[in-house]
Amino acid sequence: MRILVFEFASGGGLAGRPVPRSLAREGRAMLTALVADLARIGRHDIVTTADRRFTLRAPRGVDVVSIGPGGAALDDLIASVDAVWLIAPETDGWLEGLAAKVERTGRMLLGTGSAVIRRAADKQRLPRRLARCGLTHPPTRVVHRRAEARAIADDFGYPIVVKPARGAGCEGVRLARNGRELRAAIHAVGRCATQNVLVQRYIPGVAASVSLLADGRRAVALAANGQAITAGSTLSYAGGRTPLDHPLAERAIDAAIRTCAAFPGLHGYVGVDLVLTSADAVVIEVNPRLTTAYLGVRSAINRRSGSGNIAEMAIDACAGKLPARPRIARHVRFTSAGRVVSL
Repeated sequence: MRILVFEFASGGGLAGRPVPRSLAREGRAMLTALVADLARIGRHDIVTTADRRFTLRAPRGVDVVSIGPGGAALDDLIASVDAVWLIAPETDGWLEGLAAKVERTGRMLLGTGSAVIRRAADKQRLPRRLARCGLTHPPTRVVHRRAEARAIADDFGYPIVVKPARGAGCEGVRLARNGRELRAAIHAVGRCATQNVLVQRYIPGVAASVSLLADGRRAVALAANGQAITAGSTLSYAGGRTPLDHPLAERAIDAAIRTCAAFPGLHGYVGVDLVLTSADAVVIEVNPRLTTAYLGVRSAINRRSGSGNIAEMAIDACAGKLPARPRIARHVRFTSAGRVVSL
């Protein structure tokens, strides 16, 4: 196949507009790793894109096309390939809109379709969907007026999490420890969010994620990962470690697989974020896309077995063929900037 890999932040999705540094850094790190893995398969022609403000080190034989003002049009590139792999956040409907664009062309989407992205990204309805499957999720409510937020905070107790109803990872998520911080968080999130503002009980514990592959009906776990999250007035993600050594790691994997079952139609690489308490694995959100943990998982699994290329396994999963759970060969720590070190 001829495969287009389109990374939104550094690949031209924000051409002509400011690009948040952290978003571009994480996106470029994932793009570099994914393109290298796809090229390593050796059976596909790979093309990717670049915003002229960013550099990309691509393997020999990979076509890099400048896109945006003065460059090629994304629609034309999509029309020239057989399949498209998107790397983009759910923020402002970016991932959903790109998936819909690919679907309209009839090209193969190496990932989840737009309708399922919309459902998975809706944090307002997530608690109800998870509850139907017997999965634990933090108590969450929609805030319509500031007075409601104060009443909810009194009910939940501080600290409390304020987040947009749609978003990616820690983006736009704030932590309020008192009424003054709550007012500031509601104002900041409400000013930036195009959707409803949510208030959620803060769950203390170990921040974790599970990386999975899904075929639309079933999912297999690649690894449970620890997350390095800084909880100031805003929450920030800096990377993590793979695999996660925790007594509830397998429980997290089971909860993540059940979470995928709650969203039929998930395809390819999927991430599920959780918090591990002393007794439970609490599901926080679903990421129907490539996540930064890919950087660690691809380095941790056993490549000598001949089945250690996650990109190849994800393509197979999109075609309905799930792999066996791969063996972890080493422990690694990874950063959102793309650095990976063995532990």
